[in-house]
Amino acid sequence: MPTVAVVHHSAYGHTRRVAEAVAAGAAEVPGTEVLSLTSDEAIERLDELDAADAIVFGCPTYLGGPSADFKRFMDATGRKWVAQAWRDKLAAGFTNSGSYSGDKLATLQAFAVLAAQHGMVWVGQSEMPPMIKGGHGDPPDAINRLGSFLGLMTQSDNLPAEQTPPSGDLETARRFGVRVAAAAARWGG
Repeated sequence: MPTVAVVHHSAYGHTRRVAEAVAAGAAEVPGTEVLSLTSDEAIERLDELDAADAIVFGCPTYLGGPSADFKRFMDATGRKWVAQAWRDKLAAGFTNSGSYSGDKLATLQAFAVLAAQHGMVWVGQSEMPPMIKGGHGDPPDAINRLGSFLGLMTQSDNLPAEQTPPSGDLETARRFGVRVAAAAARWGG
């Protein structure tokens, strides 16, 4: 029975919706236990993450990198790094921003480097984008409409969190959660 931890920061609720979709997808894999924590909660409960088979990192991209609140969590994992407590766990990541790019790749790279520092094994995004030509991005209900493979990227308009990210991004997040949990089950959960 694998345990998947989803550690996230969300300032306005958009990234929280993505985290909830990732967690819901992970919970669909039979026998999977899901632990969902904000980055502040995770700092206080780092030892609980030792029992997870996979840790999914998530936060908004601000000015080309992880939010400061999430970066605090990243820095707090230093004692786990020294002990290599998360060695051979699976890791994955997701990020959200208001623009289609927003330099979200840099945030996913920061998560992947964090995972590598901890000796973790990275799980990327596997959903193929629809690759619709023309226009600005793919329709809002498209799966992996932003075409990311290192991890999950979502985009929110400047609207209340109840209205955005769009349905395709949230469905991509759910599928990403399923992928991570299924990998954790195969990896040895």
